[in-house]
Amino acid sequence: MRNIDIPPIWLLGAAFLAWLQSRFFTLNLSLKSWFTDLISGLLIGGGIVLVGLAIAEFRRFKTTVMPHQTPTSMIQTGIFKRSRNPIYLGDVLILTGLILWFDAVLSLVLIPVFVWILERRFILPEEDRLRRTFRADFARYERETRRWI
Repeated sequence: MRNIDIPPIWLLGAAFLAWLQSRFFTLNLSLKSWFTDLISGLLIGGGIVLVGLAIAEFRRFKTTVMPHQTPTSMIQTGIFKRSRNPIYLGDVLILTGLILWFDAVLSLVLIPVFVWILERRFILPEEDRLRRTFRADFARYERETRRWI
């Protein structure tokens, strides 16, 4: 079960719900315009870039990217200087972009729900593992680097 309890699965599920809502339950609400198409493309692209930059740092440090495993290194360089959770931030950007792309106005409520799921299921347990494993280094990193942005 832990192998499928990963953020991309949650992202796909939320995106699928948004797509379903845009197809079958619109209530004639729409934000569709060239501007929302532009914003959605920028959000999706920005999210993909963030995820890519973070994964590159994981590879450079030869540590796990899997959320339920204990890392062998604590990454504080690259994109991790700006955000403690760039992959999760990227996932939120991608979901927001997809919701706008699908014109799923009612699904905008999924964004805070998705953030809550990420924090409870992944971020808080990961930070606990980092805190136990890297103690003073993580405490310093936590003070200097914000969780999201």
